[in-house]
Amino acid sequence: MKKIVIAFFIYLAVLSGCDKKETPPSVRTSEKETFVIGLIPEQNIFRQIERYEPLAAYLSEKVGLRVKLKVLPRYGNIIDNFVSEGMDGAFFGSFTYVLAHSKLGLEVLARPVADDGQSTYHGLIFVRKDSGIKNAKDMKGKIFAFVDKATTAGFILPLAYFKKNDIESYKTYLKEGYFSGTHEDVIYDVLNRKADIGAAKNTVYARLAGSDVRIQNELTVLEKSPDVPENGLAVKKSIDSSVKNRITEVLLNMHNDTAGRRVLEKFGALKFIETSNDDYAPVFKYADQIGLDLSSYDYINY
Repeated sequence: MKKIVIAFFIYLAVLSGCDKKETPPSVRTSEKETFVIGLIPEQNIFRQIERYEPLAAYLSEKVGLRVKLKVLPRYGNIIDNFVSEGMDGAFFGSFTYVLAHSKLGLEVLARPVADDGQSTYHGLIFVRKDSGIKNAKDMKGKIFAFVDKATTAGFILPLAYFKKNDIESYKTYLKEGYFSGTHEDVIYDVLNRKADIGAAKNTVYARLAGSDVRIQNELTVLEKSPDVPENGLAVKKSIDSSVKNRITEVLLNMHNDTAGRRVLEKFGALKFIETSNDDYAPVFKYADQIGLDLSSYDYINY
């Protein structure tokens, strides 16, 4: 009888031990750390979400974080809101990354290679073919549509262009210079005659031209910027190195995974490649040439 009683209590102890071992995994799964990634308004906000959501879900599964996306209404907000919104990382354009690195110390991890094999982009200045505008001299008294003060293609390129042509202040030289907020809006503002001149990314320009023949038929490019890195994921320095390494590893290897390739296809990329500050040398040089102090640059649109 004693043996039966002892065996019974041993059995209960074993069951109790099993319960304790099985509980933690479900708790850990439900308490995944949230990792907030910001997105700049390169295009329509709904298309931005549609493009990035599969990638966020993939990272959540592979890295073990609950990746949350935050789409911002304009470029400049990503610097101001990075701290206030508790962001851990963001997909920055070339100039917004340079600003974020200079002001907040962020570190870039990786960037995508597009379907055409390119991992860089450049800015374009363009007009309508029937505008009669062929150079900077012809722009006097005209309307110029910029994207945002925190963009390479949509603002820094025009500043460099004006400086090269000895135009000290675009505000007095032009009839009007305004910020549309997205590259898409700039292109369509010029196409639809709201503005005489515009500046935007060549990748957005090419993508829209592929679906709207009017862009190819009615617009012409006057100037282009040097090539700069495509939008890359950068994170704050305080992120644990093991997490940064894991995110980088997942991004760099997702093209070797069947599920990863499906996500990349939706994202419009072949793969991600490792990226460092050195890749942004053209942007730092560009800013220096036009006399911008990145640490104190006022990127708020007026």
